[in-house]
Amino acid sequence: MTHALKEAYKAREVQEVPIGAVIVKYGGIIARGFNKCIALSDPTAHAEIVALKKAAKKLKNYRLTDCSIYVTIEPCTMCVGALVNARIKRIVFGAIDKKAGACKSVFKIANSKKLNHQIEVIGGKEKYLSIECADIIKKFFKEKRKK
Repeated sequence: MTHALKEAYKAREVQEVPIGAVIVKYGGIIARGFNKCIALSDPTAHAEIVALKKAAKKLKNYRLTDCSIYVTIEPCTMCVGALVNARIKRIVFGAIDKKAGACKSVFKIANSKKLNHQIEVIGGKEKYLSIECADIIKKFFKEKRKK
């Protein structure tokens, strides 16, 4: 999660919403990403999607079986949908997203039995740096509101 948090700091430096993600396979990081929606004028350029694209390119396969994603905040519906389609094995997230989370809080898409693939979900706890992951986003939007 520390590596995902580093990606979130990169996003913050360029005034993007500070969310970061890393994809791991067999214990090693194969892809990194942070939000680039503003820079790319692309509403789909969430950290998870950026990392997914890099991982798929590296593995030369759109199926990312045996991969886990570590992301600083609970993924949204778009991102979880992409993670299901990629056959990601596990989602580990830091902060809970009470407004748009699609793993545990608002929706439970990641492990829905109605889908052809379910993802193990872990997160929202201190051992996954939940406080640090929540703080970077809270501080970012607090600063934005001041301006």
